[in-house]
Amino acid sequence: MRFKNLLPVLLSVCILVPYMSFSQKSGDPQITKQIDELLWNKISKSVREGDFETYSSLNHANAVLVSNAKSVTMKEALANWKQGFVDSKNGKQKVNVEFRFSKRLDNETTAHETGIFNFITYEIGTDKIKSEDYVNFEALLVKYNGFWQIMMEYQKTKASREEWEALMK
Repeated sequence: MRFKNLLPVLLSVCILVPYMSFSQKSGDPQITKQIDELLWNKISKSVREGDFETYSSLNHANAVLVSNAKSVTMKEALANWKQGFVDSKNGKQKVNVEFRFSKRLDNETTAHETGIFNFITYEIGTDKIKSEDYVNFEALLVKYNGFWQIMMEYQKTKASREEWEALMK
C-alpha cells in the first residue's frame, strides 16, 4: 500500500528521464560554430601543417589524454607526438585529421563533445592513403582566457568507416 503513491512518480520518471537524456544532442549553434572555428578547425590545420606550437596551445596546461591502454598528461602525449609534427612540417610525412560529432553539449565556458576522428597518413608526394584510422572519442573542453581548449581527450575504441559516414559533417 505504501507504494501506491509512488506510481505517479515512477510514471513521471519513465516519461521524463528518456526525454532529459536525449533532449540536448547538440549544443547552442553559435557556441558549436565557435568551438569548430577556434578549436577543431585549428587542430586539423595544425596537424596538416605540422604546427606543434599551435596544436599544443589548444590543450589546457593540465589536460589529460585517456585511452583504453592508459591515462597520461597531455604534456606526456605531446612529447611523444612532437616528432610527427616535425616530420609533417619538414615534408617527411603527410597527415590529416577530421572530426565528426554525434553529441555536443555546451555553454559559454564548457563543452563535452562525442564523436569520431579520422586520422589519415598519405604516401609522400601523393594523395594515396597509406593508413587510415577512425577513433571514437570524447573531449571535455573549457573556454580559458577567451580560447577553447581541451581539458580531457578520451580516445575510446576503433570506429568503422560506416560509423564515420553515418555522422553528419
